[in-house]
Amino acid sequence: MKGDTVEIRDRIKELRKVRASELLPNPKNWRKHPDAQANALRGTLSEIGYADALIAYETPNGLMLIDGHLRAETTPDQEVPVLVTDLTEDEADTLLATLDPLATMALRDADKLNQLLETIQTDNLAVLELLNAIGDDALGKLNEDFPSLPGEIDESVGDHIELCICECGHEHHKTKK
Repeated sequence: MKGDTVEIRDRIKELRKVRASELLPNPKNWRKHPDAQANALRGTLSEIGYADALIAYETPNGLMLIDGHLRAETTPDQEVPVLVTDLTEDEADTLLATLDPLATMALRDADKLNQLLETIQTDNLAVLELLNAIGDDALGKLNEDFPSLPGEIDESVGDHIELCICECGHEHHKTKK
């Protein structure tokens, strides 16, 4: 209830760097990752790197993932940041079931989103397609798998490629090869 003071426990024991291939994929993970999502993640990781931690809990067999399966699969040979929790298996199951749906409940401020998108430039086509899909979502319904959007690629300027997305209105998004 609003206004009530509730004590919130900190369940994170430590931030640990772990080789991604050593993390145990959670057999209860219910999320599927389409190619467009995997490509956009690879693009973001290659441009920015890790700026978020995976989440896991300790089991007798090792660290079991709760969140970050695709990131772990994408960079199996890399040491990745992992928030190690003291969650029980039942608590981890609840977090696994609710973490992504809670994030999707947030409402979008289309004006702020479009202002943010106006500031972003990327060299990665998969990330560009994701950003354009996000912009389209501010104006309408986003397709589940972030499909390629209609547009034209103008290759007439040598090495410079510009993707023009008419429906989105974000023709400012450019990528250089």
